[in-house]
Amino acid sequence: MLQTKVKPLRLEIKNGRFVNNEFLIDPPVVLAPMAGITNSAFRTLCREHGAGLYVCEMVTARALIERREETLRLMNFAPNESPRSVQLYAVDPLTMKKAVEMIGSEDLADHIDMNFGCPVPKVTRRGGGAALPFKRRLFSEIVKAAVDTASKYGIPVTVKMRIGIDETHKTFKEAAMSAAQLGVSWVALHARTAAQLYDGKANWNAISELVEHLSATNVPVLGNGDIWSGEDGLRMMHETGCAGIVIGRGCLGRPWLFADLANTFRGEKVQTNPTLFQVRDLMFRHAQLLIAYFENEDRAMRDLRKHMAWYLKGFQVNRSLRAQFGMVASLAEFSQLLAQLNDQPYPTAIGAAPRGRTSHARPVTLPDGWLNNPDELSEEIAIESDESGSGG
Repeated sequence: MLQTKVKPLRLEIKNGRFVNNEFLIDPPVVLAPMAGITNSAFRTLCREHGAGLYVCEMVTARALIERREETLRLMNFAPNESPRSVQLYAVDPLTMKKAVEMIGSEDLADHIDMNFGCPVPKVTRRGGGAALPFKRRLFSEIVKAAVDTASKYGIPVTVKMRIGIDETHKTFKEAAMSAAQLGVSWVALHARTAAQLYDGKANWNAISELVEHLSATNVPVLGNGDIWSGEDGLRMMHETGCAGIVIGRGCLGRPWLFADLANTFRGEKVQTNPTLFQVRDLMFRHAQLLIAYFENEDRAMRDLRKHMAWYLKGFQVNRSLRAQFGMVASLAEFSQLLAQLNDQPYPTAIGAAPRGRTSHARPVTLPDGWLNNPDELSEEIAIESDESGSGG
């Protein structure tokens, strides 16, 4: 095991809710916002397994200021959830400013993360997500609008980004420096380009480069990409010098990854290897939490279906039963299916293997002429859906 002293990550929050106006993220682990995944139910499961900061799934700024019902549901935090952390998405400074003003004036969250890393076509084709940092003036104006507005309420702002659009159009160093100079609390880097999506290996060298690039600013860099175990997390910090890590796909069907990270960062060799019956209990609790979150059993069970393959990954479960889990329609039916599982040890060889999205690399979908002028201030672009995707 690597011998590295891992320091807590300090997040200054001056809204009157925190002792000494700060929250210590110890261990320095952050749950990445993942669309359709990191709702209040899933965050609760993760929080119960380890300390850290748990960010809700991405919220579209325009939908928030329009008070759309589903967007407000996304910002539903558990009573004991603190800090309340939200990731905001916007493609123009005015909309971002209005959304942050609403969050601050109505005390809706304690921390705001900004999404500049989403690589999915429905976002990048409108110039959003991972496409936006290429427009450096627009990027800076959006970040400034968020930081300046949030500062009135003592709310810290952070940013999450990718290396760039592709290998030819890398933006991470310039964008991160701009964000640091504008006052963000940290920069998180998913060490892939948008063109890579989730393909291949994350380039941890880029994280090291960014740590060095921002060293004079004292703004921490968090690393994201290909952390599947506690050892992976410690190795990333050791190899890159980053101040913390962001966990995305690695915790899908494995919320206990946060326990492994906490143990590893304390220098303990304890690894969580739940039996199938223990995973079964966790699956049932997840279902109950989703029902409470959606206030609708049918919708909760439909949402749960996508988690089934992740929970059962590597376990010996026959094809027919797996298929039934993937179509479960009620809590009663779910209980009957869970009762058919046979207990068995955790499949350690497969459990810590890559999981989640495995999209192959492809050219990034961009607005016409997007790459012509990086200093152009684009007109406002509306995004109609909150389910845009993020995480790593």
